[in-house]
Amino acid sequence: METRFLKALRAVVGNTGIVEDHADRLTYESDALTYLRTVPGVVVLPSTVRQVQDIVRLCHAAGVPFVARGHGTGLSGGAMPAEDGVLIVLTRLNRILDIDPANLRITVQPGVTNLDVSRRVAPFGLYYAPDPSSQQVCSIGGNVAENSGGAHCLKYGFTVHHVLGLEVVLADGTLAKFGGPVVDTPGFDLVGALVGSEGTLAIVTQVVLRLLRIPEEVRTLLAAFDSTDSAGAAVSGIIAAGIVPSAVEMMDRLTIEAVEAAVQPNFPKAEAVLIVEIDGPAAEVTDLFSRVEAICRDSGSSEIRVAADIDERARFWSGRKAAFAAMGRVSPHYYVQDGVIPRTKLPEVLRRIRVLEQSSGLRIGNVFHAGDGNLHPLICYDASVEGQAALAAEVGSEILRYCVEAGGSITGEHGVGADKVAHMPKMFSEVDLDTMQRLRCAFDPYGLCNPKKIFPTPRLCGEVPGPYRVHPAERAGLAERF
Repeated sequence: METRFLKALRAVVGNTGIVEDHADRLTYESDALTYLRTVPGVVVLPSTVRQVQDIVRLCHAAGVPFVARGHGTGLSGGAMPAEDGVLIVLTRLNRILDIDPANLRITVQPGVTNLDVSRRVAPFGLYYAPDPSSQQVCSIGGNVAENSGGAHCLKYGFTVHHVLGLEVVLADGTLAKFGGPVVDTPGFDLVGALVGSEGTLAIVTQVVLRLLRIPEEVRTLLAAFDSTDSAGAAVSGIIAAGIVPSAVEMMDRLTIEAVEAAVQPNFPKAEAVLIVEIDGPAAEVTDLFSRVEAICRDSGSSEIRVAADIDERARFWSGRKAAFAAMGRVSPHYYVQDGVIPRTKLPEVLRRIRVLEQSSGLRIGNVFHAGDGNLHPLICYDASVEGQAALAAEVGSEILRYCVEAGGSITGEHGVGADKVAHMPKMFSEVDLDTMQRLRCAFDPYGLCNPKKIFPTPRLCGEVPGPYRVHPAERAGLAERF
């Protein structure tokens, strides 16, 4: 990367805010999807919004691509750097700016962790509903980029349902604000467009979040089943009865084995377990909970455990929350996939995955948000065995095909990123994709903001050939500017 450009970046963030050494830059070569790696050209760690603006302005003037990154817990390669670009790490923007309990909202910077929001507002009897498994370490900025969900998204929705307003740095360094402290604002819903745009439209620097009151009563059960079919039947039965639990999670035998080795939640030995949670007014919870127990028994549950207190409830959830990381106890490497199917197709798709497991020779653990059909197959492999990593990726691709054929989606909450770009045509026509690209071009006409993500082939904003639209700096020459 050109020396004068690096010098200009250092002038913005100081010596402690820039990472140039190759070995140090390796730390940032991937997010949690480690099989996709690119070493960034340079890493910067701004500590103010103004610094973010100045960095983006430099990139815009020089035609240098840039990627925003939070805590790096993403699972789609969405924060994978551009090799010739700038990686803007937002972890130092980690302040809670305002808590407004009377109006059920909080304003935070993007580096604030998901769980810290609930911790800070708990004294007011409030909490933040979206709860991805990585909530202890994942950042709100990343949650906004990927439209993260979590175990309780069945009842409470995804990040987009809890974001009221955004402050963002646009691709030319301009600071803009969309939405606000009220539920609905005039004009286009650009907050809805930005949430889930995976960092391709702008860099989020401030978020206004909607808070909820802690429910009067929460009850949780763990139900064991002799097959994933019967567990899936229980899920369908619960939803068909008009019951909307706050969470319905399923884990299969391999995943149970892994979490027992990792965190010892003392789950039953079974082919599948369901964790079902009901919350709300006490009288309503009591009625719905008894109906859920009956549905689980009628569906063939071999054992039902009801959490006796908050500690046992936490133990149930510790097993579920640890599932991804726990796979390291049963396999040297694993690849997490993320697809969505209609709830009624759970047994059919799980059977197809079992057949795929046998034909590929790779073990596949299943853990997922059963209530809304969001699958997270964990494909085990050994990278030291030649060809296994590529085979795991092929198996993941095949599972996504099953999801689309079942009437579902190629992602539920992990995003498309760099991992699933080739799968977008399975869901969208060329017209669909080109229409999406028009929005991207409106925000970022030179394609500098998190390039080569989401879309399957390079799509330009205009007719000029090349990986990015030709920028005036390319004609003038970088050396003349920096």
